[in-house]
Order: sequence, then structure tokens, then C-alpha cells
Amino acid sequence: QIVPLWIAPNLLTFSGFVMILFNYFLISFYDWDYTASGTSPGLVPTWVWLFSAFTTFCAYALDSIDGKHARRTQSSTPLGELFDHGLDSWATSIFVLSFFSVCSRDNGKTGVSVYTMYIYLSIVLFNFMCSHWEKYNTGVLFLPWGYDISQVVLIAAYLLTGTVGVEVWQKPLLFGYYITDVLVILLIGFSLFLSFPQTLYNIYRAHLKKTLKNDSLYEGLLPLVSPLLLFILLTVWVVLSPSNILAKQPRLFLWMVGVAFSNVICKVIICQMSSTRPELLHWFLFPLALVVYAAISGLLGCMEEAALGVFTALLTAAHVHYGVCVGRQLSEHLNIYIFSLKKRVQE
Repeated sequence: QIVPLWIAPNLLTFSGFVMILFNYFLISFYDWDYTASGTSPGLVPTWVWLFSAFTTFCAYALDSIDGKHARRTQSSTPLGELFDHGLDSWATSIFVLSFFSVCSRDNGKTGVSVYTMYIYLSIVLFNFMCSHWEKYNTGVLFLPWGYDISQVVLIAAYLLTGTVGVEVWQKPLLFGYYITDVLVILLIGFSLFLSFPQTLYNIYRAHLKKTLKNDSLYEGLLPLVSPLLLFILLTVWVVLSPSNILAKQPRLFLWMVGVAFSNVICKVIICQMSSTRPELLHWFLFPLALVVYAAISGLLGCMEEAALGVFTALLTAAHVHYGVCVGRQLSEHLNIYIFSLKKRVQE
């Protein structure tokens, strides 16, 4: 209730996302290759970890109240829903990529391997995808407690690192297991035994109640085709890369994974909101397939890292362009501004 009534809900959403993004680039400046926390003491200043805890808490709070503020100001719109969930789809990967700097990559003694990072990120993105796939089929967005728990754990991890130091991640916690091992086990366990089963159960319950939005199995599974193919292509690149691209450029590769996923899920969110059928194959799967083929066949040679950089830059630009265009179209269609509660003056 301390938020002024003249502030647009989308402004709260976007402010939180900008804080997450700024924090990510700040950590990247000190720890581009995920090795800064592998030394003792770490190479990332203490204030950065404390600032990370602050920005994560603020972003979490803003993301929690934007919908309440929209209802409070009677300004709830499909644009706000898309804006919120669309930015969440991107922020999900950024949260994870920032956290990897806390635990550091494997240095032979401590840390997490880049392949574990890739699997960890894929599981988190899969969970996010399941929530919106469920809403596509049931019309109800069921958000498990996992999101809240993850935010609290993330804030606690930053505070712990800032107050105690990165050494806490380099010592076994219990029975020879490190904190990072415990977190990975909890993540996999939560996904396989709580989150995904809950999604299937909710869809099954909607089927029994005959409230499913899609009666055919094909229509129901259609949104999962592009994400599955995306994961397969990326995994093939990771496993068969001649230059071991994930180990050479983990931050760049994982950023590309997050952007690609976000673009796919945004299409699903729009289809779910507009009750339209999603496309079978996402457009960027074709250029990605060409890049992956050129990489694993050796055609790129020593240019594989450069190709990854160019493809990532183009994909990021295309994703931002897509978001801006969709936002402007909805803004004009609904006769509202994105960041203001004033009505548009119709020509």
C-alpha cells in the first residue's frame, strides 16, 4: 500500500527485471568465466554479494506486488499479464546464471562442473515451462512453492557469501557433501517428485472435470515440441562440440540457452492468453540447427566461439525486438500505455 496510485504496475515489473539484469552484468564484470569464487579469498568484492541479495529481494518483492497493485488501481490487462510472465521467463535463467558465480565452476577440488550448470539451468527452465504448459491446457496458472523457496535460498546464499566469504562453499557440509551438492539434489528431487507430478495431476484433474481447454492429445502436447527440440539441439552441441564450447564460454552459452527458452515460452504464453494454437516449430530452431551442424561437423573450426557470440547477439536482439513489438501492438490494441495509467488519445 505504500506504492503511489499513479505508478503503473508494469513499471514495478520492469524495475524489478532491470535490477536483476544490472546485478547479473555486475557479477559478470568480476566473474566472467565463473572462477572468481574458486579461490580463497574470492575475487568478487563483498559488497557485490550484499548488493546481489538486496537487488534479488527487491525484484522478488516487486514481482510479488505488481499484480496486486494492478487490481488495486483497476488496471489489470492482458498486456500486464504478458509483461509479467514474459519478463519472468527471462529472469528465471538470469537468477540461475548469477547464482553460479557464488558456487564457482569445478577447479578440481571444489565447485560445480559446467555440465552440471547446464543441467541445473535446464531443470529450472523445464519447471517454469511446465507451469505455463499447464495453464495452456487448464486455463489456471498453478505456482508451486518452489519459486518462493528458490528466491529465499538465493537471497540467503548471497548474504552468506557476503558475510562469511566464498570459503563456505569450499568446505563439505555433511557426509562429504558440499552445499552445492545438496542444492542440486533438492532441485532434482523437487522437480521430479513434486513440481512435474503436480502439473500432470492438475491436468488430469481438469480432464476428469471436463474443463480442459484442449481435448486432443496432439493439441495438448503441441507447446512442448519446440522446447524439447531446443533442448536436444543444445545438448548435441554441448556433447559433440569439437572445441568443448560449454567449457570455453559457459556464461555466453548459458545466456543463449536462457534467451532461447524465454522466446519460446513467450510464444506459449501468448497462445494461452489468446486461445490460439502454437506453432509446431519455432523459427530460430532452423538457424540454430545450422549452427549446431556447422559446429559439430568441424565446418566452423576455430570460429566456433565467434559463431556462438554472433548467434547469441542476434538471438538476444531478436528477442528484445519481439518483446517491444508485441508490447506496442497490445498497447495500441487495448488503448493503453505500457508504463503509464493514462489512456491513449485515439486518433
